[in-house]
Amino acid sequence: MIEIHDLVKYYGEKLALDHVSFTVEKGEILGFLGPNGAGKSTTMNIVTGFLSATSGNVTINGYDILEKPHEAKSCIGYLPENPPLYLDMTVLEYLKFVSDLKGVSKSDRIAGLASIMKMVRITDVSERLIKNLSKGYRQRVGIAQAMIGNPDVLILDEPTVGLDPKQIIEIRNLIKELGRHHTVILSSHILSEVQAVCDRVVIINQGRIAAIDTPAGLSKKMAATSKFQLAVEGPANDIIQKIRLIPGVRMAEVILEKEKNVHILEIENAADTDVRKQVFFEMARNSWPILEMKSLDPTLEEIFLKVTADGAQTGGNN
Repeated sequence: MIEIHDLVKYYGEKLALDHVSFTVEKGEILGFLGPNGAGKSTTMNIVTGFLSATSGNVTINGYDILEKPHEAKSCIGYLPENPPLYLDMTVLEYLKFVSDLKGVSKSDRIAGLASIMKMVRITDVSERLIKNLSKGYRQRVGIAQAMIGNPDVLILDEPTVGLDPKQIIEIRNLIKELGRHHTVILSSHILSEVQAVCDRVVIINQGRIAAIDTPAGLSKKMAATSKFQLAVEGPANDIIQKIRLIPGVRMAEVILEKEKNVHILEIENAADTDVRKQVFFEMARNSWPILEMKSLDPTLEEIFLKVTADGAQTGGNN
């Protein structure tokens, strides 16, 4: 769907992108992360055709963004960090204007806009001036303009910036829904959002790709062992002894007694081994109910900080 190959970009003598390559598969939601100045915005501007690379190439649906810009750009819907909204237009007027710019036929426009407004939930404000809308509704209008023309690819740059927690959840759910019908590149500084929404993550640092993988895959690569926490009801010493006998368990210890006869345990195993099923069955055989189980593996935020701090190359398949 999207192939980014060997991108190099200089601003004068400053190297902004240093041979950046990765692909985005059809129907994938890809998180694109990087600290300020890492080259993230430069990459996105090249992908969308707003900027040319010094060398390298980008293809969208098989169309080279420089050789066939019209065909390539027709496959892209773009929401920049600051949506290009005309505040003195109503929502419907603005979306009709964007439809004209994108060359959407009038026969397809009415049904298309009605469907888009329903999906992003702005039908009820379609006759209101954009300047009178809340930040959350303006972001929805920005996403709506990106969807006009039914592009195969949606590129969303910080779609939840400045929103309150309720609005963030609503936009996050909308992005998940969009991922069912579009390929999505999502740039965000809210790493929990990327972890919750994205199928795969690309981290760029100092103009180079620092990591590419699924959030779970990155977590495994960044840790030599895997840890999880268990809340279980039963005799602590007996529980520990049974768990330590399970193949693959490296460490098991009681952290605290949460309440009477309910213990919180921390269990560690090799990163390439998953012992949770065996632990579950062992507890069930002994009638020790598991009340809670949660992963203690590195979060995407911890991975991001480590990768961008030391510039580690933790790549995967492009």
